[in-house]
Amino acid sequence: MIDLIWLALGWIAYAALHSLLAALSVKAWVSHHYPAFAPYYRLSFNALAILLILPLVWATYAIPGEWLWRWSGLWTWLANGLALAALGGFLISTGSYDMGEFLGLRAWREKRSDAVEHDGFRISTLHRFVRHPWYALALVLIWTRDMNAPLLLSASAITLYLILGSWLEERKLEAHFGRAYRDYKKKVPGLIPLPWKRLSPAEADALMQRSMESSGHRQNEL
Repeated sequence: MIDLIWLALGWIAYAALHSLLAALSVKAWVSHHYPAFAPYYRLSFNALAILLILPLVWATYAIPGEWLWRWSGLWTWLANGLALAALGGFLISTGSYDMGEFLGLRAWREKRSDAVEHDGFRISTLHRFVRHPWYALALVLIWTRDMNAPLLLSASAITLYLILGSWLEERKLEAHFGRAYRDYKKKVPGLIPLPWKRLSPAEADALMQRSMESSGHRQNEL
């Protein structure tokens, strides 16, 4: 039992630190006080996130526990098929993201003086059906696995953090993209696709065009 408590505390600490370092206020503080480090902030953020999650993943599989449920028969094929489809979705969708920006390589190459990402408002094919496709795919991967107590605890912790993280991320996106993103939120669900809530290609293009025009107006005013 004590192992599970430590595992839960580890996930809480990880989520708190990750959210803190992703906050716009922290990035602004780093940009102001340590401008020489700003170009490396995103790279360091990603590297730290990977390094800190590895002990939690190790502990999840190292802590013993009786199986709470295991997929069998046709359910095994279905669960593994969904997991493979989710992995394929990750690979395909990377082409819809600015991976240089996401990984921090662009900021490093350009030697930027600020630690804030410079993403544009993009609505990929998957984004037409769900606002956070990577989070949704991650949930599929997590909940199609066999579960014992430590796996269930970690799956629940990651799920809660993805929900919280999507909310925090959307606050930043609304502040950055304004009405275009708020209109997008009204028409597309967050984590679970719904057949009756989606964007057509034309609607997605219109929202992206509106965001570009709004951004251009703000730059002209500056």
